[in-house]
Amino acid sequence: MSAMSNARWLTLAQAARIVLQLVSLVILSRLLPPAEYGLLAMATVAMNFAYLLRDMGTAAAIVQKEALSEHTTNTVFWLNVGMGVLLAVVLCAASPFAAGYFRTERLAPVLCLLAVAFPVTSASAVHQALLERRSGFRTLARVELVSALSGLLVAVLLAYAGFGVYALVWQTVAAAAVSSIQLWLASDWRPKKIWSMAEFKSLWGFSGNLTGFSFINFFARNADSLVIGRVLGQVQLGIYAQAYKLMMFPLQSMSAVAGRALFPVMSRQQNDRPQMAHLYLRALRLIATMTAPMMAGLWVLREPFVTVALGPKWGTVPIVLAWLAPVGFIQSLITTTGTVFMSTGRTDLMMRLGLLGSILQVGSFFIGVHWGIEGVAICYLVANVLNGLPHFYYATRQLHSNLGALAGAVWQPPLFSLLMVAAIYPALQWLLARQAGPQVQLIVIAALGAAVYGGLTLLFSKALVQDCKKMLGLAG
Repeated sequence: MSAMSNARWLTLAQAARIVLQLVSLVILSRLLPPAEYGLLAMATVAMNFAYLLRDMGTAAAIVQKEALSEHTTNTVFWLNVGMGVLLAVVLCAASPFAAGYFRTERLAPVLCLLAVAFPVTSASAVHQALLERRSGFRTLARVELVSALSGLLVAVLLAYAGFGVYALVWQTVAAAAVSSIQLWLASDWRPKKIWSMAEFKSLWGFSGNLTGFSFINFFARNADSLVIGRVLGQVQLGIYAQAYKLMMFPLQSMSAVAGRALFPVMSRQQNDRPQMAHLYLRALRLIATMTAPMMAGLWVLREPFVTVALGPKWGTVPIVLAWLAPVGFIQSLITTTGTVFMSTGRTDLMMRLGLLGSILQVGSFFIGVHWGIEGVAICYLVANVLNGLPHFYYATRQLHSNLGALAGAVWQPPLFSLLMVAAIYPALQWLLARQAGPQVQLIVIAALGAAVYGGLTLLFSKALVQDCKKMLGLAG
C-alpha cells in the first residue's frame, strides 16, 4: 500500500476523530468547569510520563525493522505487558506525591483510575505495530474511530450524570479498552511463551535512543503544565489547557497522519534517499496546505470560535490562542522530522535535537510564567521558531536534500494563508460593526476564507491540487 493510500485512510479516521473532539469540547466544556479540566491536565502530565515507558520504542522498531521474526514480536509483546502492569502499580503508588506537588488532593484517585489504561493498551501494542508495518491503515482507521466514539459517549453520559472530572477519566479508559479489543480481533497474530534477550539487546540501539528522545520530548511538552499548575493553579491551567488543545488539532490531524503513513513506506526505502526525500517533501507540502489556513483562520476567528465552541466562561482562552495558533502551524511541520530520523535509523540524532528543543521550550515556560499564561504562550512561540531550523536542517541532510528544497515545497500555503487573512479580517470587522452574532461571524468568515484560500490554491498550485486528489483517491 502506498503512502498516499495510507494517508487517505488515516485522514478519514483523523477527520472523524476531530469532529468527535469538537463535539466533545462543545458539550463537555458546558457541563464541566475549567477547574475540572485543570485537574485532568495535572493527571495527564503523570500519564504522559508513564506512556514513555510503556513500550520503550519497541513498537516503532517492529515497523522499522527490515526482517522480523517470532522471537522479536514475542519479546516485544511480553516486555510491553510487563511494563504496562508495572507502570499501573507505580502510578498508583506515586499518586499521593503527585497530588502533593500540585497541592490538589483529588488528583490521587484520578491518577489511580487512569493507570488502568496502561496494561490494557500495552497488551495490544504489538498488534497495532504489525498492522502498521503491513500498512493496514483501513483497519486501524475503523479501530480508532470506534474507540473514540465509544469514549465520547461514555464521557457525555457521565458528565450529564454529574460525575465531574471522572467523565473525562472514564473517556480515556473506555477508549483504550475498546481499541485494545478491536486490535486483538483484527490481527491474526497471537503471543507465544517466547523471550529472547538477544533480540531485546538488538532492538535497544534503535529503541533506546527513541525512548531517550521521548523522555526529553515529555519535559518539553509537559513543562508548561508543571509550571502553570504549580505557580498559577488549576483554573489557569485549565484555561491554558483548552487553548493548547485547540492548537494541537493540526498536529493530531495532519502531522500524525503523515508520520504514521510515511514511516512504514520510508522504512522500506532506506537505501533510496532521493525517493525518501521526494515522499517527505510532498507530505510536508500537504501538511502545510491544511494547517496553514487552519491556524490562520483560528487566529482571526479565535473569539467567536471559543464563544460558540466552549461557552462564555472560557473568555480568557482567545488571548492565549492568539499566540498558540502560529505555534500549531510550526509544530505541525517540525513533528514530521521524527519520521525521517526513525526511518533512517538515526534516533540518536533525533534524541540530541530533542534535547535542544527541550532546553528552549522548558526555558521559555520558566521565563514566561512571570507574565501569566499569556507570557507562557508568547515565549513558547519564540522557542518553537528557534527550534525549527536545526530540525529541518538535519532532517533534509539525512535525505540528501537541503533547506532550499524544503522551502520550495512549503512556501505557497503560508503565503496564501496570509493573503486569506488580509481578505477576511476586514470582513470580520465589518460584521462586528453591525453586531453580528458569533455564529454568523464563524459561518460567514470561514466560508469566505475557504473560498479565498481554495481559489488561490486552484489557480497557482496545480501540483498541490493533484496531490490532494491522489490522497482522496480522486486521481491516479
